[in-house]
Amino acid sequence: MGVLIGSDGRIKNAVEEKLLVQLQVDGKTGDIGILTSQGTNPADAFRAQDIVMAIGRGFSPENALSLFNEDLNLRIIDLRELLGRSDANIQRVKGRIIGANGKARKNLEEYTGTKVSVYGHTVSIVGDVEHMEVACEAIDLLIHGSTHKSVYRFLESKKDELRKVEAEIWKKPVEGGR
Repeated sequence: MGVLIGSDGRIKNAVEEKLLVQLQVDGKTGDIGILTSQGTNPADAFRAQDIVMAIGRGFSPENALSLFNEDLNLRIIDLRELLGRSDANIQRVKGRIIGANGKARKNLEEYTGTKVSVYGHTVSIVGDVEHMEVACEAIDLLIHGSTHKSVYRFLESKKDELRKVEAEIWKKPVEGGR
């Protein structure tokens, strides 16, 4: 809750002002409600929910607030759904995703241009749809036992593909544009 509110209410206020919602934080239970008004865009209410969830899943306020950008999304992977409730399995897989001294997570972020948080029994990703899909594929490979080396090779090949797609997007003329 403290991270969501921020010093002097900075984070909470930013979300409320930018998305025209009101965040109600229950100090006793930790529950957070999102109230909308007549002028609130429904998509902004969901964006506020994603920001609150991102902070709750361990993202820094800065990374969570990047979700103001409509091109970015949040995806949460619940490791319990994939591995069962075994704490030992979840810890093992989290260790593989994070890597020694955070190297695997850092490489995953650099190759895909996403932000990744491993927290509790979840792995969460903030990024655009194309890059997020690549990050999810890489995480799935790690979950299912692929070596870090083969995952990095996969990411390298996908990074080149994503660059080509991005280059094509920038080359296309906009219809009705100048």
